[in-house]
Amino acid sequence: MEQPPRERGYDKTLIAAIFALLVTGLVILYSTSAYNGQVKFQDAFYYLKKQGFATILGIFCMYAVAHVDYHLWKKLAVPGYLVALVLSTLVLLVGNEYNGSKRWLSFGPLSFQPSEYAKVAVIVFLAYLVTRNIKKMGKLTSLFLVLVSILPIVGLVGTNNLSTAIIILGIAMILIFISSPKYMQFVWMCVLGAGMMGIFLALESYRLERIAIWKNPEKYEKGYQTLQGLYAIGSGGLFGRGFGASVQKLGFLPEAQNDMIFSIICEELGLVGTILILVLFLVIIWRFYVIASSCRDLFGTMLVSGTMAHLMIQLVLNVAVVTNSIPNTGITLPFISYGGTSVMFLLIEMGVVLSVSNLIK
Repeated sequence: MEQPPRERGYDKTLIAAIFALLVTGLVILYSTSAYNGQVKFQDAFYYLKKQGFATILGIFCMYAVAHVDYHLWKKLAVPGYLVALVLSTLVLLVGNEYNGSKRWLSFGPLSFQPSEYAKVAVIVFLAYLVTRNIKKMGKLTSLFLVLVSILPIVGLVGTNNLSTAIIILGIAMILIFISSPKYMQFVWMCVLGAGMMGIFLALESYRLERIAIWKNPEKYEKGYQTLQGLYAIGSGGLFGRGFGASVQKLGFLPEAQNDMIFSIICEELGLVGTILILVLFLVIIWRFYVIASSCRDLFGTMLVSGTMAHLMIQLVLNVAVVTNSIPNTGITLPFISYGGTSVMFLLIEMGVVLSVSNLIK
């Protein structure tokens, strides 16, 4: 008879790495956003205060979720996924537009991005689906059904937020790979996913334009942000210009506190400082791997693996975009880029992982 999981204690290394990254992120955000905040809102602390509030709220959420038995989320997986579909549909109908994209829903004075909630909902839903069908995961039809089940949310989110759609699809592919004993089936699923993504890109001309800008950013007006970001990275050198000494954040690099904040990190802290920050991410990912490997409960393993996939994909994509290794997809750097909804739901995911770490058999 299977014994219930026992409390082992929360992963202290993971907690320390998370808080170190949060504090580092807030300091970097202030350095990056102070100029824009002063110019636009006459308040150098404008972005820091909003991000700080979201971070504190997210820490409370992380604490609460960490104290909940993660098996509870199995019961809420399907309803949670349906809520994500409803919210993503509402964004298309009544969402608030910012910089040409409808990504926000407002409830009175509060606004948030449902796409960030969708990432969490998809991780829980896929963990539930894989656990329920684990004996059939060796069949191509089962893998196909799992992938098809998340296509509605991919389509809805991808209409105005291609980067999040890519992340959701990537999470699904990684969980399918982990759960499937046959590699060739995974290869076919990757080919199918790539084909679907190609069709999706071709549906809108602006998506194909991004590829052209990626190849030759200097030939297009929209390539300005990419070029300025590369200038910032190149000027940082080995040790950087020094904290707060960035030139590009002074109006040259548009919205430096958002998607392109990694380039300011490179400019101010140089290669050495950038590597140290990336090491913090690697420590978190390493602890995810240890927790997922130690958990004998499949649902818990899938939850941690999905969270690990999310963090890895988003980190790699952001760095790749900023360095112009891939076309610009408008993706944020986890825990560091400005975005209250993003940091709050990331911390909720951290709470789920800590809950699993506390109940390892």
